[in-house]
Amino acid sequence: MPPEITNYLLIDIDNEFSRAFAEYYVNSNGITKASTLIAAGSNTRQLVKMMFDELIKDYSYCDLENEISVSELINYLKDHHDLHGVLFNSTDYLLASDKQRFIYNSLHKERFLINLDDTGYTLSRVTDETLTEPSQNHHDIAHTPQDLIDLAEQLNKNK
Repeated sequence: MPPEITNYLLIDIDNEFSRAFAEYYVNSNGITKASTLIAAGSNTRQLVKMMFDELIKDYSYCDLENEISVSELINYLKDHHDLHGVLFNSTDYLLASDKQRFIYNSLHKERFLINLDDTGYTLSRVTDETLTEPSQNHHDIAHTPQDLIDLAEQLNKNK
């Protein structure tokens, strides 16, 4: 478990859970400084509210089921934040399909599940290493490689 959750990406799938965790994070352990959480998800309205309430320092829209959207998120985070890891609601992560976990695992090599029980929130490291090697390299799924562009041009000339 990280000693302090500084510059972590909170994946927002369950809006109520994300908000409650962010409130807990900001209000716990005598934190008096501004939140360092960054949130990503598809409910922009929820994310803007969390930022307005100073529960997160930044947010990004991301369709977490779409590899291109996730690729754009990764590029944005690399350009604007020194991300130390990713936080997932444990229920959302554990119920995800293998394909969805592959996408989740590509976000960062440091991944933690957030659990809520009677004593509060706890974090546990994701040990799911079999699905993917996390992408820490420049990740451009949304861009067509030059060799494919060249091949398309050759095919068009041969018509």
